[in-house]
Amino acid sequence: MSASKTHLVLIPSYNPGPKVFETVAEARAQWSPVWVVVDGSTDGTGERLASLAENDPGLRVIRLPENRGKGAAVLAGLDEAARAGFSHVLTMDSDGQHPAALIPDFMAASAEAPAGMVLGKPVFDDSAPLLRVRGRRISNWWANLETLGAGIGDSLYGFRVYPVEPLRQVMGGQRWMRRFDFDPEAAVRLAWRGIRPINLPAPVRYLQADEGGVSHFNYLRDNVLLTWMHIRLMVGFGLRLPWLVVRKLAGR
Repeated sequence: MSASKTHLVLIPSYNPGPKVFETVAEARAQWSPVWVVVDGSTDGTGERLASLAENDPGLRVIRLPENRGKGAAVLAGLDEAARAGFSHVLTMDSDGQHPAALIPDFMAASAEAPAGMVLGKPVFDDSAPLLRVRGRRISNWWANLETLGAGIGDSLYGFRVYPVEPLRQVMGGQRWMRRFDFDPEAAVRLAWRGIRPINLPAPVRYLQADEGGVSHFNYLRDNVLLTWMHIRLMVGFGLRLPWLVVRKLAGR
């Protein structure tokens, strides 16, 4: 396939285990180029990915010296994408949860509405932990309150297409959004900037350990992080409320 000059697939990766190679192969079968940001992995996957990239011009591997968090890994990829002239990135997890087969559809939706952000809206199967499904409903409620109903279908699902420059500006303007708080805060802050969410359904799989599933989610640590994030966002929402009301009444 010919390589896109505007849109690339960006996969942040931290100690994902062997599943990452299947994820990358599936992404490469659908799109070119695919970039992987190895976020200080110590499981040997970074070295093997770099070896694969030597023989695949559609694959690039960026290796960070230490683990910095998902948001920091995405930002490193965004900076490189901007230098290379790309306008949009599709982010997806390295652990096999996200549907690589839908990459062309999401990229096409982004090409049709380049000023927007294309957000995956998860379709769960029986593998989804009930606690996490219920927890994301709370996060989604807060995200739509904080944006005055901008239409964020799901605040946590990381299978998305972002416009590069607006997201770089959002992240460069503050020191948060570097770990698990990245996905919801990115959606809210971009919505504040008038980046319209375009929601597309996409299945999500929660793989068990015997299927190669690896999760770095920590219920206590990451829920504390999300709580602090929503406190910050509510403060920002309060400061922006008059402007958000005016924009909503104007239909923008």
